[in-house]
Amino acid sequence: MASLGPLTLTGTHIQLEPLRAEHAAALLDAGRAPEVWTFMSARAATPEAMERWLARALQAEGLGREYPFVVRRLKDDRIVGSTRYLAVQEEDRTAEIGWTWYEPAAWATAINPEAKFLLLRHAFEDWHAIRIALKTDIRNLRSQSAIIKLGAVYEGTLRNQRIRPDGSYRDSPIYSIIESEWPLVKRSLEARLAPVSP
Repeated sequence: MASLGPLTLTGTHIQLEPLRAEHAAALLDAGRAPEVWTFMSARAATPEAMERWLARALQAEGLGREYPFVVRRLKDDRIVGSTRYLAVQEEDRTAEIGWTWYEPAAWATAINPEAKFLLLRHAFEDWHAIRIALKTDIRNLRSQSAIIKLGAVYEGTLRNQRIRPDGSYRDSPIYSIIESEWPLVKRSLEARLAPVSP
């Protein structure tokens, strides 16, 4: 069985590469628009905040709990955001996909569907996942719509699941894809990606 990470995953439009400290400047540039961080539980919008964000991500990777990536757009070699596997449970072969953010120019393009396709395909076909979950802020309707469009099944809402940067409590709708659903989700994503340009 293949490891869930760290590794590089390459598609038609993007490449997912293991997140490393040397990506800080490119990620700061990708995350310079304030709207990128509206629904994120951390705001890595300054050099100091980015350094802390990277350090926490790499620490979690070192413990085998998370595998963070930068998202590189292939047509111009630009890093446009980040995503990761998290809540990795090796023995049960379950994980989440999350901490996903992109510069606004990447929104509503092939970038997010292909990132999810690459992550899901590797998880289900190489790592033999039995379940991959996705969750988001209850206020983030755009993210909820994108998750539903993937074909993920709504399971419920985690109440007071985390504390937002402003101190308010976040409820988090949670969705999942299980191994028996992956073939249909895969076909749907392949159909979506076929005619789309980044």
